[in-house]
Amino acid sequence: MNEPNIVPSGVLLVDKDPGMTSHDVVAIARRSMGIKKIGHCGTLDPMATGLLMLVVGRATKIQDLLMSEDKEYVGTITLGSTTSTQDAEGEVIEEREVTGVSENEVRSAFEQYSGEFEQIPPMVSAIKKDGVPLYKLARKGKEVKRDPRPVYVTAYELTRVALPEIDFTVNCSKGFYVRSYAHDIGSTLGCGGHLSSLRRTRSGEFTLDRAVKLETLKNTEAQELIDSMVSLAEISLMRGA
Repeated sequence: MNEPNIVPSGVLLVDKDPGMTSHDVVAIARRSMGIKKIGHCGTLDPMATGLLMLVVGRATKIQDLLMSEDKEYVGTITLGSTTSTQDAEGEVIEEREVTGVSENEVRSAFEQYSGEFEQIPPMVSAIKKDGVPLYKLARKGKEVKRDPRPVYVTAYELTRVALPEIDFTVNCSKGFYVRSYAHDIGSTLGCGGHLSSLRRTRSGEFTLDRAVKLETLKNTEAQELIDSMVSLAEISLMRGA
């Protein structure tokens, strides 16, 4: 058992359900574990599922370090429909025909967003302009100029092309918006598109193999959850420190 006043430390991996924010998951973990000092690495949009890393206790000090790692996502782009948020949660703002788009053109569009390139972040994002998150400005109907940011894609795979849908896997840098990736590919193809599903499968060395389901997080004893964390010593070894 943990001694009183000593907050357990480590990283708890959670497989996030759709329809909830990353902050919702943190709130559930705080209640279940009886620990206040919990944060998360790399926000997942409410629509998205998959790997959410919760930093507990002293692990909050390496939050930035863990967030700087490359990520892997699997997702689906739906062509022909552009939305206000670049994903399925937004309002449809334009619809176009997808007929005439070939699989070769799809592959060519993906290839254009490979390696190093610049990406303009979406308006509905947590990036701040003069101290105000962009999503708050977007809610008021405001749109501001966003500077392009350098990002990179180290690998990608098209796992299914059944237009208007494209299933893909992408390995990318930190700060990469998969929503913008979907939007930009749709724009390049001339028919528009949005991200219709997203699942994070890896962040750095962490995968879903050790992730706890949300139901488990809600209904498991605190000590069992603490025991399932990746320890700071293990993280050190994983990072070759």
